[in-house]
Amino acid sequence: MSTPIVNRLNVPMPKIGIRPTVDGRRGGIRESLEDITMNMAHAVAKLLSENIRHSNGLPVECVIADSCIGGVAEAAQTAEKFAREGVGVSITVTPSWCYPLETMDTDPLIPKAIWGFNGTDRPGAVYLAAVLAAHNQKGLPAFGIYGKDVQDFGDDSIPADVQEKLIRFAKAGLAVATIRGKAYLSLGSVSMGIAGCIADESFFHEYLGMRNEYVDMTEFVRRMERGIYDKEEYEKALRWVKEHCREGEDVNPDHLKRTREQKDRDWETVVKMTLIARDLMVGNPKLAEMGYGEEALGHHAIAAGFQGQRQWTDHYPNGDFMEAILTSSFDWNGIREPYIMSTENDALNAVTMLLGHLLTDAAQIFADVRTYWSPEAVKRVTGKELEGMAAGGIIHLINSGPAALDGTGQQTKDGAPAMKPFWEITGEEVEKCLQVTKWCPAVDFFRGGGFSTDFQTKGGMPVTMARINLVKGLGPVLQLAEGYTVDIPQDVHDILDQRTNQTWPTTWFVPNLTGEGVFKDVYSVMNNWGSNHCALSYGHIGADLITLASMLRIPVSMHNVPAEKCFRPSAWSAFGTADAEGADFRACAAYGPLYAGGRGR
Repeated sequence: MSTPIVNRLNVPMPKIGIRPTVDGRRGGIRESLEDITMNMAHAVAKLLSENIRHSNGLPVECVIADSCIGGVAEAAQTAEKFAREGVGVSITVTPSWCYPLETMDTDPLIPKAIWGFNGTDRPGAVYLAAVLAAHNQKGLPAFGIYGKDVQDFGDDSIPADVQEKLIRFAKAGLAVATIRGKAYLSLGSVSMGIAGCIADESFFHEYLGMRNEYVDMTEFVRRMERGIYDKEEYEKALRWVKEHCREGEDVNPDHLKRTREQKDRDWETVVKMTLIARDLMVGNPKLAEMGYGEEALGHHAIAAGFQGQRQWTDHYPNGDFMEAILTSSFDWNGIREPYIMSTENDALNAVTMLLGHLLTDAAQIFADVRTYWSPEAVKRVTGKELEGMAAGGIIHLINSGPAALDGTGQQTKDGAPAMKPFWEITGEEVEKCLQVTKWCPAVDFFRGGGFSTDFQTKGGMPVTMARINLVKGLGPVLQLAEGYTVDIPQDVHDILDQRTNQTWPTTWFVPNLTGEGVFKDVYSVMNNWGSNHCALSYGHIGADLITLASMLRIPVSMHNVPAEKCFRPSAWSAFGTADAEGADFRACAAYGPLYAGGRGR
């Protein structure tokens, strides 16, 4: 049930550039350092190539400078090579002193880090401090990597703490480089007055380097009525749906229940919607063969959102099937990279999902941050007490059914429930995800019919809940909460679920509490969440999100990541060390959006 690894947007993936810098003085000094420095570069390239993939499964390529960089001429030659090779991330390595202004990377748009070897024979750490100061003075933020323990000169191993920072920086930097130049596709407009649906041009262009594309939802009607989709794939998809997608309970009152004939037509419609939405995002060469050359190109969209409510769903079947299948790691064509498709065209949640996907390579759960259930409220309503990780209260993450089927938790890693990169998923795991998912006829306020996914996320998964919000006068801010999915007794779940909508997928979430501030209790996390939606990523990736946000100059307003895990550019400490959160806001404001020429707001 596998499909080949492909680059579906048909543009080269960004590469990582490795810059070995060296003391340029000839006559014995440079010569004694050349091999050692180049060995460092190759060791870093090997580490990153073996531990990181692009989210589409393709291997990450590292480009090493043709020679060590001892001065400005070699720095310029390396910059030209990197531009020619499509480098999107820069890592400088050295075991020794070098001339900072002559050897530094001055490209303002490429995320950059410097690893200065912690050794006593040649002062790599002195160069690191000096070149970071140069970067800071020039307004070119760079990440400093300095190992905790002194190494022997010529030791080409990479200490564990340095490895962690190199991988964290590289993965976040690749995410920045990957989204640059891509598009967000709005399928429709603002859904039910939700401000997050406004695809803010300034945010997408200045902070992310992305385009905005817009398509009215009537394009779905045009393509369905005129047959602008792959007919053979449609028949294949419909057969797959009939075999693998089990219908669930219809909870509508009798006078609103749709007939079997209507439901069968709904299935046909939602399958066509799925094909059309995908084609709108990334194109489809099959359409060119049918005479639709323009439609075959797509909109170069790395993420999209579907408005749906209400103009569409008052008349046509809802988009839940389309959103759930596209954002899952599999469909009728096999196992493949998830698409990023946001419900209700919540563009800000789509961006958060996109960042989570690029960091984890796995599918994302789209959800409402619906309800905080206190232990007292649960006891009053169900007569039962919450226990274990849920004892302090739980947050009900639930939406109308667009969550990726990976969110069932039926995939496993080391014997525990997980959401994995598609290349690690087995056909058996796909079947398990499908078996525990029911497709329930849409509830009454979806007047045009359709189907919603109904499942319960398995407890025990480490996850990170995140959201980007736009605030007038401040700009974008990121908030996140690391925690776990939890299981609660089935009878308790049934009572709580039926008070909302039992035909929708549920994830019970408990954040990791620190005992301080917003994370003093579960209620405070819910009470301080900045919007009605969130994206849920597998794993505790808060530190990775913080690193990525700093590259984009997006401050983090709320997180529960240990201080020692937070990795930001060196310049951030100049904005204050006693209050890292405040320093983050001040640094982001001072530097301004990444793609706005470095201007402050």
